[in-house]
Amino acid sequence: MRATLLLADAAKVSDGKVDALGLGWSTTTSPTPPAAIILLLQFGWDETNQRRALVVELLDADGKPVLVNGPNGLGPLRIEGNVEAGRPSGVPAGTPIDVPLAFGIGPGLNLTVGQRYEWRLSLDNETSEGWEVSFLIRPQS
Repeated sequence: MRATLLLADAAKVSDGKVDALGLGWSTTTSPTPPAAIILLLQFGWDETNQRRALVVELLDADGKPVLVNGPNGLGPLRIEGNVEAGRPSGVPAGTPIDVPLAFGIGPGLNLTVGQRYEWRLSLDNETSEGWEVSFLIRPQS
Protein backbone atom coordinates (compact mmCIF):
# COMPACT_ATOMS: atom_id res chain seq x y z
CA MET A 1 0.00 0.00 0.00
CA ARG A 2 1.22 3.46 -0.89
CA ALA A 3 -0.01 6.74 0.55
CA THR A 4 0.71 10.35 -0.30
CA LEU A 5 -0.66 13.17 1.86
CA LEU A 6 -0.96 16.74 0.58
CA LEU A 7 -2.28 19.99 2.02
CA ALA A 8 -4.48 22.37 0.04
CA ASP A 9 -6.71 25.35 0.62
CA ALA A 10 -9.71 23.33 -0.59
CA ALA A 11 -10.30 19.95 -2.23
CA LYS A 12 -12.97 17.49 -3.26
CA VAL A 13 -13.06 14.09 -4.90
CA SER A 14 -15.22 13.49 -7.96
CA ASP A 15 -15.12 10.70 -10.53
CA GLY A 16 -12.13 9.13 -8.77
CA LYS A 17 -9.99 12.26 -9.10
CA VAL A 18 -9.10 15.11 -6.74
CA ASP A 19 -9.99 18.70 -7.60
CA ALA A 20 -7.86 21.03 -5.43
CA LEU A 21 -7.15 24.72 -4.94
CA GLY A 22 -3.97 26.06 -3.37
CA LEU A 23 -2.29 22.66 -3.41
CA GLY A 24 1.06 21.85 -1.80
CA TRP A 25 1.58 24.42 0.94
CA SER A 26 3.67 23.82 4.07
CA THR A 27 3.30 27.05 6.07
CA THR A 28 0.22 28.81 7.39
CA THR A 29 -0.87 31.23 10.12
CA SER A 30 -2.78 30.88 13.37
CA PRO A 31 -5.66 30.86 13.80
CA THR A 32 -5.62 28.67 10.73
CA PRO A 33 -7.61 29.41 7.57
CA PRO A 34 -9.82 26.72 6.00
CA ALA A 35 -7.75 23.86 4.60
CA ALA A 36 -7.99 20.36 3.18
CA ILE A 37 -6.01 17.17 3.61
CA ILE A 38 -5.72 15.02 0.51
CA LEU A 39 -4.91 11.32 0.72
CA LEU A 40 -3.82 9.54 -2.43
CA LEU A 41 -3.96 5.86 -1.56
CA GLN A 42 -2.86 3.07 -3.87
CA PHE A 43 -3.65 -0.51 -2.94
CA GLY A 44 -2.00 -3.54 -4.49
CA TRP A 45 -4.33 -6.03 -6.16
CA ASP A 46 -3.93 -8.41 -3.22
CA GLU A 47 -4.87 -5.61 -0.78
CA THR A 48 -8.26 -4.93 -2.35
CA ASN A 49 -11.69 -5.94 -1.03
CA GLN A 50 -10.54 -5.54 2.57
CA ARG A 51 -12.20 -3.01 4.87
CA ARG A 52 -9.60 -1.00 6.80
CA ALA A 53 -9.91 1.41 9.71
CA LEU A 54 -8.54 4.80 8.66
CA VAL A 55 -7.34 7.51 11.08
CA VAL A 56 -5.75 10.84 10.19
CA GLU A 57 -4.64 12.80 13.25
CA LEU A 58 -2.96 16.11 13.91
CA LEU A 59 0.23 15.79 15.96
CA ASP A 60 2.53 18.42 17.48
CA ALA A 61 6.32 18.54 17.05
CA ASP A 62 6.72 16.00 19.87
CA GLY A 63 4.39 13.53 18.16
CA LYS A 64 1.58 14.11 20.67
CA PRO A 65 -2.03 14.55 19.55
CA VAL A 66 -3.26 18.15 19.27
CA LEU A 67 -6.24 18.60 21.56
CA VAL A 68 -9.24 20.72 20.57
CA ASN A 69 -12.64 21.47 22.04
CA GLY A 70 -15.32 19.31 20.46
CA PRO A 71 -18.88 18.23 21.16
CA ASN A 72 -17.64 15.86 23.88
CA GLY A 73 -15.14 18.29 25.43
CA LEU A 74 -11.38 18.37 24.93
CA GLY A 75 -10.02 15.63 22.67
CA PRO A 76 -7.56 14.83 19.88
CA LEU A 77 -8.17 16.27 16.41
CA ARG A 78 -8.78 13.12 14.35
CA ILE A 79 -10.57 12.04 11.22
CA GLU A 80 -11.81 8.47 11.51
CA GLY A 81 -13.54 6.17 9.08
CA ASN A 82 -13.16 3.09 6.94
CA VAL A 83 -11.72 2.61 3.48
CA GLU A 84 -11.96 -0.30 1.09
CA ALA A 85 -10.52 -0.51 -2.41
CA GLY A 86 -12.73 -2.58 -4.68
CA ARG A 87 -11.70 -4.30 -7.89
CA PRO A 88 -13.51 -2.55 -10.75
CA SER A 89 -14.83 -4.74 -13.53
CA GLY A 90 -12.64 -4.85 -16.61
CA VAL A 91 -9.42 -4.03 -14.76
CA PRO A 92 -6.73 -6.68 -15.36
CA ALA A 93 -5.62 -8.73 -12.37
CA GLY A 94 -2.53 -7.27 -10.71
CA THR A 95 -3.42 -3.64 -11.46
CA PRO A 96 -2.96 -1.30 -8.45
CA ILE A 97 -6.18 0.41 -7.37
CA ASP A 98 -6.20 4.14 -6.59
CA VAL A 99 -8.40 5.59 -3.84
CA PRO A 100 -8.30 9.39 -3.53
CA LEU A 101 -9.79 11.02 -0.42
CA ALA A 102 -10.13 14.67 0.64
CA PHE A 103 -11.13 16.05 4.04
CA GLY A 104 -11.96 19.68 4.74
CA ILE A 105 -10.64 21.26 7.92
CA GLY A 106 -12.55 24.28 9.11
CA PRO A 107 -10.84 27.54 10.06
CA GLY A 108 -9.84 28.68 13.51
CA LEU A 109 -7.34 26.21 14.93
CA ASN A 110 -5.23 28.13 17.44
CA LEU A 111 -1.80 26.61 16.91
CA THR A 112 1.52 27.88 18.28
CA VAL A 113 3.52 30.26 16.06
CA GLY A 114 6.97 28.86 15.21
CA GLN A 115 5.92 25.24 15.76
CA ARG A 116 5.67 22.41 13.25
CA TYR A 117 2.67 20.11 13.13
CA GLU A 118 1.90 17.02 11.09
CA TRP A 119 -1.11 15.15 9.85
CA ARG A 120 -0.39 11.41 10.11
CA LEU A 121 -2.29 8.55 8.49
CA SER A 122 -2.77 5.12 10.01
CA LEU A 123 -4.62 2.14 8.57
CA ASP A 124 -5.69 -0.64 10.93
CA ASN A 125 -3.56 1.05 13.64
CA GLU A 126 -0.41 0.86 11.50
CA THR A 127 1.52 3.72 9.95
CA SER A 128 4.51 3.90 7.67
CA GLU A 129 7.27 6.35 6.84
CA GLY A 130 5.93 8.90 4.41
CA TRP A 131 2.31 8.62 5.59
CA GLU A 132 2.39 12.17 6.91
CA VAL A 133 2.48 15.78 5.82
CA SER A 134 3.88 18.55 8.02
CA PHE A 135 3.47 22.29 8.17
CA LEU A 136 4.84 25.28 10.09
CA ILE A 137 2.83 27.99 11.81
CA ARG A 138 4.37 31.33 10.83
CA PRO A 139 3.64 34.77 12.29
CA GLN A 140 0.89 36.87 10.70
CA SER A 141 2.28 39.30 8.11
